[in-house]
Amino acid sequence: MQDQELYQAISSAALLRGEFTLRSGRKSKYYLDKYLFEAQPVILRELGERFAKYVGRSTTRIAGAELGGVALAASTSMASGLPFVIVRNAKKGYGTQKMYEGKIDAGDRVLLVEDIATTGGQVLEAAKTLKEAGAIVERIVAVIDRQEGARENIEGGGFEFAALMTKTDLGIDE
Repeated sequence: MQDQELYQAISSAALLRGEFTLRSGRKSKYYLDKYLFEAQPVILRELGERFAKYVGRSTTRIAGAELGGVALAASTSMASGLPFVIVRNAKKGYGTQKMYEGKIDAGDRVLLVEDIATTGGQVLEAAKTLKEAGAIVERIVAVIDRQEGARENIEGGGFEFAALMTKTDLGIDE
C-alpha cells in the first residue's frame, strides 16, 4: 500500500468532525478514532508491517499500552517475529498485579508502538513502566502525530520518536 492510500484509508475509517475532548483535556474540532482504523484488517496489517521497519538489530520485544496499543503491538509482533508485551494504564488488583502483561527480561530492548500522539503523556507513562521493569526503550513510534507537542515531550524525555504519519499528511488543518 502506498502512503497516500494508507492516509486515505485511515481518514475514511476514523476521521470524525465535531467537538471533542482529548485525553489531555484539550478541545479539538476533529477526532481520530483509533479503534475504527485498528479494527480494519488491511489497515492493521499495513501498520504492523510499517512499525516492523523500526525494529533494530538489537530489539528484543515490542510493547503497546492498553488499550489502543494492543492491536498495534500484536500486529507488529506478527510482522517482526518478536514477542510483545501490553503495558497497563493501572495495576490490576488481582493475580500478578503487574503493570504489564507478558514477559520482560532485564535488558530487553523495546520498540514501543503508540496509536495517536497528542502530548505524548500516555506513551511516556508506558515507557516509564517498561524502564522500571528493566527494559530499555529503543524508540517510540506512533501511527499519527497530531503535532501538538508529543514529539517535543517524548524527545525531551530522552526517547527517540517517529510517526508513520502526521495530521498534515491526513489533510487535517484544524
